[in-house]
Amino acid sequence: MEGKELAAGSGGDEGSKDALGKPLGPTPSQSRFQVDLVAEGPRKSCGDLGVAGKGGEEAKGRFRVNFVDPSAGGESPGEPGGGSSEGGNVSGVQNGGDTVMSEGSLHSGGHHHYYYDTHTNTYYLRTFGHNTMDAVPRIDHYRQTAADLGEKLLRPSLAELHDELDKEPFEDGYANGEEGTPAGDAAAAYTPDSKGVVKFGWIKGVLVRCMLNIWGVMLFIRLSWIVGQAGIGLSVLVIGMATVVTTITGLSTSAIATNGFVRGGGAYYLISRSLGPEFGGAIGLIFAFANAVAVAMYVVGFAETVVELLKENGTLMIDEMNDIRIIGAITVVILLGISIAGMEWEAKAQIVLLVILILAIGDFVIGTFIPLDSKKPKGFFGYKAEIFMENFGPDFRQEETFFSVFAIFFPAATGILAGANISGDLADPQSAIPKGTLLAILITTLVYVGIAVSVGSCVVRDATGNVNDTIVTELTNCTAAACKLNYDFSSCQSPAGCHYGLMNNFQVMSMVSGFAPLISAGIFSATLSSALASLVSAPKIFQALCKDNIYPGFQMFAKGYGKNNEPLRGYILTFLIALGFILIAELNVIAPIISNFFLASYALINFSVFHASLAKSPGWRPAFKYYNMWISLVGAILCCIVMFVINWWAALLTYVIVLGLYIYVTYKKPDVNWGSSTQALTYLNALQHSIRLSGVEDHVKNFRPQCLIMTGAPNARPALLHLVHAFTKNVGLMICGHVHMGPRRQAMKELSTDLAKYQRWLIKNKMKAFYAPVHAEDLRDGGQYLMQAAGLGRMRPNTLVVGFKKNWRQGDMRDVETYINLFHDAFDVQYGVVVIRLQEGLDISHLQGQDLLSSQEKSPCTKDVIVKVDYSKKSETDTSIAFAPSSSERTPTPRKEEDEDGKTSTQPLLNKDSKSLSSPLNLADQRLLDASSQFQKKQGKSNIDVWWLFDDGGLTLLIPYLITTKKKWKDCKIRVFIGGKINRIDHDRRAMATLLSKFRIDFSDIMVLGDINTKPKKENIAAFEEMIEPFRLHEDDKEQEVADKMKEDEPWRITDNELELYKTKTYRQIRLNELLKEHSSTANIIVMSLPVARKGAVSSALYMAWLEVLSKDLPPILLVRGNHQSVLTFYS
Repeated sequence: MEGKELAAGSGGDEGSKDALGKPLGPTPSQSRFQVDLVAEGPRKSCGDLGVAGKGGEEAKGRFRVNFVDPSAGGESPGEPGGGSSEGGNVSGVQNGGDTVMSEGSLHSGGHHHYYYDTHTNTYYLRTFGHNTMDAVPRIDHYRQTAADLGEKLLRPSLAELHDELDKEPFEDGYANGEEGTPAGDAAAAYTPDSKGVVKFGWIKGVLVRCMLNIWGVMLFIRLSWIVGQAGIGLSVLVIGMATVVTTITGLSTSAIATNGFVRGGGAYYLISRSLGPEFGGAIGLIFAFANAVAVAMYVVGFAETVVELLKENGTLMIDEMNDIRIIGAITVVILLGISIAGMEWEAKAQIVLLVILILAIGDFVIGTFIPLDSKKPKGFFGYKAEIFMENFGPDFRQEETFFSVFAIFFPAATGILAGANISGDLADPQSAIPKGTLLAILITTLVYVGIAVSVGSCVVRDATGNVNDTIVTELTNCTAAACKLNYDFSSCQSPAGCHYGLMNNFQVMSMVSGFAPLISAGIFSATLSSALASLVSAPKIFQALCKDNIYPGFQMFAKGYGKNNEPLRGYILTFLIALGFILIAELNVIAPIISNFFLASYALINFSVFHASLAKSPGWRPAFKYYNMWISLVGAILCCIVMFVINWWAALLTYVIVLGLYIYVTYKKPDVNWGSSTQALTYLNALQHSIRLSGVEDHVKNFRPQCLIMTGAPNARPALLHLVHAFTKNVGLMICGHVHMGPRRQAMKELSTDLAKYQRWLIKNKMKAFYAPVHAEDLRDGGQYLMQAAGLGRMRPNTLVVGFKKNWRQGDMRDVETYINLFHDAFDVQYGVVVIRLQEGLDISHLQGQDLLSSQEKSPCTKDVIVKVDYSKKSETDTSIAFAPSSSERTPTPRKEEDEDGKTSTQPLLNKDSKSLSSPLNLADQRLLDASSQFQKKQGKSNIDVWWLFDDGGLTLLIPYLITTKKKWKDCKIRVFIGGKINRIDHDRRAMATLLSKFRIDFSDIMVLGDINTKPKKENIAAFEEMIEPFRLHEDDKEQEVADKMKEDEPWRITDNELELYKTKTYRQIRLNELLKEHSSTANIIVMSLPVARKGAVSSALYMAWLEVLSKDLPPILLVRGNHQSVLTFYS
C-alpha cells in the first residue's frame, strides 16, 4: 500500500541513533510512558519535499499490516518511529515489532504524512493485554498538516476503528482488501536535514539583541540633555513611564509567544495568529517598513557622529550633508554584507558591538568617580549633594515640556521586539522570548536610570568652559551649586548662553568619561547594532507576511535561500528602502512616524492578549502566566496615547494607514484559517446573543420570514436559492435542507463531506445561508427532521420553501404522495409554505458536474489524502435526491476535478460523460440554464403581481414587499389583485388601499376581480379532466372490495366522490389560471395565495393537479400560504 512509514526521529537528532540508523528507545525495564524531548526540525517549503512514488496518485487505504513473530527482532525496542537512511529501505520491525512500518512515503499535494500500523504491535499486547489498532498519545499526532516541524503521523480515524469491515479482515495483508505497492518499491523516509541550521538560545538570540536595540544613541547623546531639562526626578519618571509601556508589551508578547509553537515573523506572526490576517496583514506591512526605515535612521545617526569627528579634525570630504550620505551609503552596504553572510555572522557582530557598548558605559561610570580640575570649568565636579539637589527639579527651556521631553526619550525604549522578530531562528522561542525580552527591559531600564541619576549628580546645567571663572571673593547673591564649588557661571544667563553643561553640550558623557574615544566607539556600536538588528528583522517579517500570501503581489519575496531559509530578496528590498531614506537625509520628519509604527504594533500585541482572554477560547492557554487581560488593555490604550504625545499628525497618519490596510485585507478575504481570537469572539458573541434572544418573546413587528428551503445540493437549484435570498438576505434566516437517502453508511460519509463543501460554496457565492444535510429513509422523514430540528433558539425556520414538482405526472406517484405530505407536515408544525415554480424548471444538476470546493482547497501543501470514489457505477438509487423538480432524475455524483496545481476546480463544469464541453445544449436545457440565473440580474421597471386572495396573516404581502427593498428589485412596482363582488368593486378597492397604506406598503395599483367565480372555459375543463384521468380511482365502475383495496394501496388516487365534492374549488383553480394569463402574463414574478387541501379529504393527485393547473404557462410564480398568524401590523 502506498505511503506508510514513520519519520526517523525529528529535526535530525543525529546523536540519538545507533549505527544502524535506529533511534535508541526505552528498554523494557523503563516505565511504560516515556516523554521524549522532540527537537523541531527546520521548515521547508512544500516545493522542497522529495516526492516518492507516482505523481499525484492518492493512497488507496491506510493500514498495511504485517504479521510478525514476536520472538524475532533486535536487541533493544525502539520508540515508535524510526527508519533507515541507507539504501532507501525502511526498518520494518524493531525488537519484536514495537512499531511495524510499511514502505513508501505517503504524499498528498507534495506533503508527507506517515501512517503507522499498531495492529501487530507487541507493545500494545504487553501494555493493554490485547492487540488494538488504537494509537497511544504522542506528539506526532498533533503536528499541523502544513508544518514541517517533524513528521506528522496520522492516528487511525474513528471510522477505521468503528466501522464494520467490508469482508474478512486483512485476508490479503491489506486493510479492507485495498491494493498496495510491493515492498520492493520502498522509498526512503524523508528526514529533515538539520546540519548547518543556526538556532540561537535565549541570551544570544533575544537578550543581546534586545539590549543592543534598546540602548541607542539616546543613551550617549540625549540622556544628559533630558536630565538637564526635566531634572533627575522627572527624568526617572520619563524612563519609568516608557518602561511601564514596554514592560506591559513584553508581558503580552511573552503570553502570546508561549501559547503554541512560534514560527518566523515576530510581531507579525504573533498578531496575525492571534487577531487574524486583517490586523496581522496591516501591522506586518507597516512593521516591516518601519524596520527598514529604522535602518536608515540608525545609519544616519552613525554617519552624523562620524562627520562631527571629521569636522573637528577639519577633514570633511565635500560638505556636511553629502558626507553624511556618502558615509551612510558605505555603512549600509557593509551591514547588508554582514546580514547576507548569514545569521551566525550577524550574531557574532552583535556580540562584538555589545562588548564595545558595555565598555563605553563602564568607561563613563569610572569617569564619574575621577573629577579632574581641567573638567570643572566645563561643569563636571564629581558626585556632589549640592548639584544633585539643584538638578533634581525641572528647568524647561526653549519651549520644551514634560511631554515633549518624553516624546524625545521614548524611541530609546523601543526595540523590545528585536528578539521576537527572529523567532524563526530561535531554538526554543517559547522559553527564549519571555526570558530574554523581560530581562533586557530590566537591565536597560536600570542602566538608563543609573546614568540619569549619576550624570545629574555630577554635572551642572550651565558651564562656560572658561578656567578664569573661578570665584576669588565670596559672592552674596550667587546661590547656584557651582558658586558653592567656587565657580561663577552666571554669565550663562545672558542671551548668548554657554557651550557646556547638561543643557548645552550633547557630548557631556564624552567629557565625563575616563577615555573619550571609547564613548565615540559606544555611539558607533549603539547605532550600528540597532541598524543591523532592524536590517535582519525587516526581511524576516516581510518574508513571513509574503509566505501567508495576504498580499498576492508580494509573493516573490516569500522565497528563502540556503539552510536557514534566508530572505535574500527581502534583504535587497530593505537595503534599497534604507538607502533611499539615507539619501534623503531628512530624518527628523520620518522619526516620529517610525516610532508610531512601532507603537501601533505594541498596541495590537497588547490588544491581542486582551482579545484572546475575552474570547475565552479553550485554545488560549499560555505557558507564561504573569499576564492580565486588563493590564494588557491598559497597555494598548497607553500605546495609543503615547502615539499622540510623540506626534499627533504622525499618530493620525498611522491610524489611517492601519485602517486602510485592514479594510483592504478584509475585502480580499485571504483564504487562511489560523483559529484567531476574532473567530473565537465571533462565536462567543453569537452564542450569547442567541441565548439572550431566546429569552425574548416574538413580536409581530419583528417577524421575519425564516426559510427552510428544500434545495438538495444548493448549486443544483440556483434560481430557487437566489429568489429566496432576495427576501431573506439581511432580513431572516435561510437554511438549505438536503435529504440524503439510501445506504446509511454511504450517506454518513457524504453528509460530512457535503457539509463543509456546500457551506463553502454558499459563502463563495455570497449567499447568507446555512446548509443542513440529514439522512432519512425517505423524503418525508427527512423533511420532518429538518422542520423539527433545524435552527437554534429563536433562529428557527417558520416557512417551508419548495420547488414545484414539475415532472409529477411521469414519475412514481408515491413521490407525489410524499411531496404533498410535506405540505401537511409543515402546516402541522405551524410553518408557512411557499411553492416556487418556473416554467423551465429549477433543477440544473444534470447540466453541471457537482465538482465544488473541497475543504482542502487552500493549498497543495495542506491537502490531506483525497480518496476518489465513483459511486455512479452502482445501480442503486442516488443518495442525494432533492425535493422539487426532476427529483426522480439521478443527480450526478460529486466528482473532484483536480487542476494541475492540486487545487480543486471551483467552476461548474458540464458533465463530461454525457456531452463534450464544446457540444451545444439543446434548446430546453439552454432555456433552463438562462432561467436559473434570471434572479441574479438587475430586474428592470416591471411589476410584481400580488394575488392576495385569502388572508393568511400577511405573508403573501410581506414577501413581495421585502423583495422590492433589495437593490436588484427596487425599480419593480407592486400590483395587488383581490377577489370581490361586481357591485362592490370600488368599495373593496378603497378598503384594500386603506389597509395597505396603514401597513405602509407602497403599491402602484389595486385590481378587484369581480369575475373570479365565473365558470372556466370548456376546453380548459376538458384539459384538466384529461390530465387527471390516469390518477382516478373510478370506484363506481369497480366492485366495492376492489375499489377499497386499490384506495388502500394507492391512497393518492382521486375518487369520483371527491371530485364531485371539490368541483367548485377545481373550477376556481382553472379560472384563476385564465385570469392570471390575462392580467399577469408580463409580470416579473407573481405572488399568489396557495390553495389549502384538507388533510385526509383531498387526495395528493387532485391537490397536485390543482397546483399544476393554477400555475402553468405563467411567469415565475410563488404560491404562498402563511400560518394564519399576523406577520404585519399597523400599530407602532
